[in-house]
Amino acid sequence: MLNRARGFGESREKKYMEELRVTAGGHLGPIDSSRIPRYAGAATFARLPRIDQVERADIAVVGVPFDSGVSYRPGARFGSNHVREASRLLRPYNPALDISPFERVQVADAGDMAVNPFNINEAIETVQQNALDLTNDGARLVTLGGDHTIALPLLRAASQRAGEPVALLHFDAHLDTWDTYFGAEYTHGTPFRRAVEEGILDTEAISHVGTRGPLYGVKDLEDDRRFGFGIVTSSDVFRQGVDETVAKLRDRIGNRPLYVSIDIDVLDPAHAPGTGTPEAGGITSRELLEILRGLRGMNLVGADVVEVAPAYDHAEITGVAASHVAYDLVSLMADEISTRKEG
Repeated sequence: MLNRARGFGESREKKYMEELRVTAGGHLGPIDSSRIPRYAGAATFARLPRIDQVERADIAVVGVPFDSGVSYRPGARFGSNHVREASRLLRPYNPALDISPFERVQVADAGDMAVNPFNINEAIETVQQNALDLTNDGARLVTLGGDHTIALPLLRAASQRAGEPVALLHFDAHLDTWDTYFGAEYTHGTPFRRAVEEGILDTEAISHVGTRGPLYGVKDLEDDRRFGFGIVTSSDVFRQGVDETVAKLRDRIGNRPLYVSIDIDVLDPAHAPGTGTPEAGGITSRELLEILRGLRGMNLVGADVVEVAPAYDHAEITGVAASHVAYDLVSLMADEISTRKEG
């Protein structure tokens, strides 16, 4: 993780970079793409400033290059920077939500957490502590994975900051509520079972969205219902449509503090081939974005986008989808934060 460099604000380098940035609403925004080509320079998310270039951030985008919890194809450790590269095409105004998120609040890229790839327990502790450190001044996190193991420590931190168990919308082809893999309790297929067991989820307000594909047995579904999860399958989204799906989710969540966790494999492999455990029959990137936009006004306290594995991602299809998903999550947070401040 990048450390904040006090005194950097006085340097000539920062002054030069500020002259080439979009600055609006009193916030330091992305590099001005009319003056520096999108493909040039270091990649931060949406070409935003690093966290050490701003006094504080309302929203921090942070990477977790970790995939030691995967059960099939590895490679998600390279996902966060792949999403950053794909995000070069993002622009400051989001017409779908009619908001300029970087003008409304300060958004910055917090770099990557330095996570031990050889010790999952230590990695989980590191992610949790770094998430707490980054949110110590009230900032909210949008995290780029990495595999889904990291959702557990991020939920721990979100629940601690909220002071109560949080609601969860989990977008994924898979349930991720299995007990163990090869006797291991902490993997990318177990985070939400552990979260329920630890009491950090509000079990009256948790739901999977986009699940599909074969399971080990009916017990998987029985366990999942016992934990309190509702399920909206990819077939449900197809048959019921986005509006009905959003209505059901909003009714279930209410005004509780909400964490959104998005495994990019919720998308059909046609829209996201670059992932470790693809399943046929998924939702489209358009459906995912429209469902997220339907969450506008909800109390979104944290989010992650995980399981992007660039080695399988021809033409950046998955990276582009993931970058737009993260952008809409940032936009939703920015809208809620600024509306609350104005109110």
